[in-house]
Amino acid sequence: MLISDSVAMLIEQLLTEGGGTLEIGRKELAGMAGCVPSQINYVITSRFTPERGYVIESRRGGGGYLRITKKDVSRDEYLMHLFASIGASIDEGSVRAIFQSMADNGVINEKERDLSCSALSSSALVHVPAEYRNVIRADIFRQIVMSLMK
Repeated sequence: MLISDSVAMLIEQLLTEGGGTLEIGRKELAGMAGCVPSQINYVITSRFTPERGYVIESRRGGGGYLRITKKDVSRDEYLMHLFASIGASIDEGSVRAIFQSMADNGVINEKERDLSCSALSSSALVHVPAEYRNVIRADIFRQIVMSLMK
């Protein structure tokens, strides 16, 4: 398991234990996760985003903290934010992480997650020139999200 996966799981666990809110120092969290504070920053910015239903407050320096709050949003709100956040291109790893988040939040089931990830995998897009795969993947991803809104 990657360190970023371990850090994300730890944060999710702490959020659950805290009733949806976590306030902790980066150094403290890094110590608990066995990594450096910059790894915490990476996980926060890549996995705990507003599109995924999180509000992040941060203060750096002495006495600094990191406050993460998981927002309760409706399924349609979640999908609308997700749709709006899909850029012109998206890589396979990001797609997998987003579909996992969707499954974790009960927006899709595990079978839908697996099918969608397979449809957007590099092996499914093997006949598309490599420089266009992420653009095509984003287009297909948007269509999947739109179909979930119906």
